[in-house]
Amino acid sequence: MHELNRPIPVPGAHIRRTAPREGEAFHAEGHGSISLRRAPSHTHTHARRGLTLVELLAVVAIIAVLLALLMPALARTREAARRAVCTNNLRQLGLAVQVYLLEHGERYPAAQDPVSDDPYYWLWMGRGMRRALAPYLPVSEKPNSVFYCPSDIRRRSVSEFDYTSYAYSMAFYHSPTQIDATTSYTATFTNPMPTIPQRAAAVRHPSKKILLGEWFSNHAAFSSDPGWFGWGGKRLFLFADGHAAYLGAKEILPANDGLPNPNLTVGGIAGIDVK
Repeated sequence: MHELNRPIPVPGAHIRRTAPREGEAFHAEGHGSISLRRAPSHTHTHARRGLTLVELLAVVAIIAVLLALLMPALARTREAARRAVCTNNLRQLGLAVQVYLLEHGERYPAAQDPVSDDPYYWLWMGRGMRRALAPYLPVSEKPNSVFYCPSDIRRRSVSEFDYTSYAYSMAFYHSPTQIDATTSYTATFTNPMPTIPQRAAAVRHPSKKILLGEWFSNHAAFSSDPGWFGWGGKRLFLFADGHAAYLGAKEILPANDGLPNPNLTVGGIAGIDVK
């Protein structure tokens, strides 16, 4: 039994190894012996080389072209997001006005101009309106307040509490007779008229009468922007019925001063600012 477990010798051969390693093969040597030799490798090692200057410049040029294509699209997307925030701000202000109406006998915010002498401003300029709506909105001096449009860069140069990006039509605190008698925009900040609070029922065309709006063309900025006193730019407006619209100055009907000025709408609170 033990003899069966013994290895069987190969006649005339001397075995140096019983199994080849990887990459090796059996090779018979002379005199009947068996030996192992490493098989020749066919794998060649290639040296790595870097980019040439021409290739590097080509990559840089491609990246520059891609950036040039993407940057305008990113800028438009960012501005669209800011405009959405601005629209939401106006709607929140509109809701605050509605609550004010409920608590003040259906009369719109009113005050005798000028509402402040230092700094000097009128109610329609927005600052006085801000104080009137304070009980119905979280008044904050931070730049993300609902009184600031995120695209309005002018607010950075003045006291933020005394500045708003939005104006309030003075047709809501003066009678139609007073408004129609005012034919110059300069009178809206130099010749104060007695205030006459207007009732909500006096708005005959709520979807066409502007209540609040951006003073400057923040989302389509241009130099020498005169606000509501000129025909340039495009602004967000909130109408008396609560809807907001992004309108160019030329889409606003001429007011009593011949300008796209919601302060002096023909017919006052009973008139229309858009067709």
